[in-house]
Amino acid sequence: MLRDHFRPQSFNGIDDIVIVGGGLAGLFCALKLSPRPVTILAAAPIGHGASSAWAQGGIAAAMSPGDTFEKHVADTLTAGAGIVDEKMTRMMVAEGPARIHDLLEYGVPFDRDLEGKLILSREAAHSERRIVRVKGDMAGKAIMEALITAVRNTPSIRIIEGYVVEELVREGRFISGVIARPDAGQAKKRVSFPARAVVLCSGGIGHLYAVTTNPWEACGQGLGMAARAGAIIADPEFVQFHPTAINIGKDPAPLATEALRGDGAQLINSAGHRFMLDIHPDGELAPRDIVSRGVFAEVQAGRGAFLDCTKAVGKHFPDMFPTVYASCIGAGIDPVTQPIPVVPAVHYHMGGVLTDAEGRTSIDGLWAAGEVTSTGVHGANRLASNSLLEAVVFAARIAENIKGTLPTPQLTQWGDNAGENDDPVTVEDSPQLTILRSLMSDCVGVVRTRESLLRAIREISALERDNTRMRFTNIITTAKLIAVGALRRTESRGGHYRADCPTEQPEWRRRTYLTLAEANRLAADVAEAETA
Repeated sequence: MLRDHFRPQSFNGIDDIVIVGGGLAGLFCALKLSPRPVTILAAAPIGHGASSAWAQGGIAAAMSPGDTFEKHVADTLTAGAGIVDEKMTRMMVAEGPARIHDLLEYGVPFDRDLEGKLILSREAAHSERRIVRVKGDMAGKAIMEALITAVRNTPSIRIIEGYVVEELVREGRFISGVIARPDAGQAKKRVSFPARAVVLCSGGIGHLYAVTTNPWEACGQGLGMAARAGAIIADPEFVQFHPTAINIGKDPAPLATEALRGDGAQLINSAGHRFMLDIHPDGELAPRDIVSRGVFAEVQAGRGAFLDCTKAVGKHFPDMFPTVYASCIGAGIDPVTQPIPVVPAVHYHMGGVLTDAEGRTSIDGLWAAGEVTSTGVHGANRLASNSLLEAVVFAARIAENIKGTLPTPQLTQWGDNAGENDDPVTVEDSPQLTILRSLMSDCVGVVRTRESLLRAIREISALERDNTRMRFTNIITTAKLIAVGALRRTESRGGHYRADCPTEQPEWRRRTYLTLAEANRLAADVAEAETA
């Protein structure tokens, strides 16, 4: 079996808590656990492999005089298309301002006015200006830089970079550690990290698809690991496509932030027609799934889609949105005077490992935070800039829960299991992953059908049969869960759109829950039906 084939090597060391992932959720949780001993395992240098660092919009928090928690909750419920967990959302929104102040204390330079008050902006589907930003489109980068500095200055936090976690170790009903491969996943030998608590903050699934705004590391490995360990996965079918990735052939695709549309930028086709007004009364500020399908339809029809910022932003573009400006100029596009070509790209996964209000998964000893999770606060369609809010709120709650559950640190010696893997090469540039990414975009993308989903499940099963690598096992496990979840939900809702079931159905106004065993059974039924 795969597990025997991938046994780890011996390694000297001790651990109490292991955090998998060096993004916003992982770093914030580690800081909140201080002075408790924590080890952060990161596949890339912290800050470089995390979607958090690429976030342009900011963090949503009801902090302006005209805003209220009730308004923020209402906007989240509306965007989530009827299946948002309202109780979890109220808790998250209520704790948002306190987490913003935590970030300020860690040194995040949020934009302020001349009086020193936070400058709040508005994004799509928000009824008020409540997005806390940094220099227009640099929030993620600035937040991560501040937290990295804080983490590196905290003696209780040990950072081990270049370790790709490939497996959760389960003993009975407990997760008792992780197994990782050093040298950015290139090493032959693996290392065992026993721990009393594991916090999974491994990020999203963008690189399961051919076009994404996510870094390479976001390819669903964490979700797949958790599912293989027996964790319940919630709402895997809900994948959010950002409607305005810059269409210049780069992988990952640069992002034209939602804030541009919030500031009045318009979507047009090659004929100059403002097509979103034909689709939704809110035009460019309609929910992301609607805007994504509008852009997708124009691209598919050969008319192309372009974000015209020339009037709304114009000459102020370099100062207001320096990240987007640099991406455009690098591709030979001057957004001050030219519309920006755009295309939908996978941006965020609303589904993930099911957690409760304390960040606990369905397996004892395993907590999770950030995009790898499904807390229920995003429903079928995430409200813009709620993701960073969710990451810090639940990361802080996990830290408090671990302190309460395991009040006294007990350091554990690292394991001395020996073994080698005879195929240590990475999968990021493998032909199998290229095939999988194209398959997911074609069959489980912006628009889905029963036939496309059946094809996806059959071809995923074929790729599984030929696979011998642990890391690709995690990746393709996640792809299977998304495809199976999408096949089971015979309606369209939020980020999940079925052309053969184009409307919402009352009986599907609920969250879905899936285990890997259930997904495997359905995949086997699909294969059996094809051969019958």
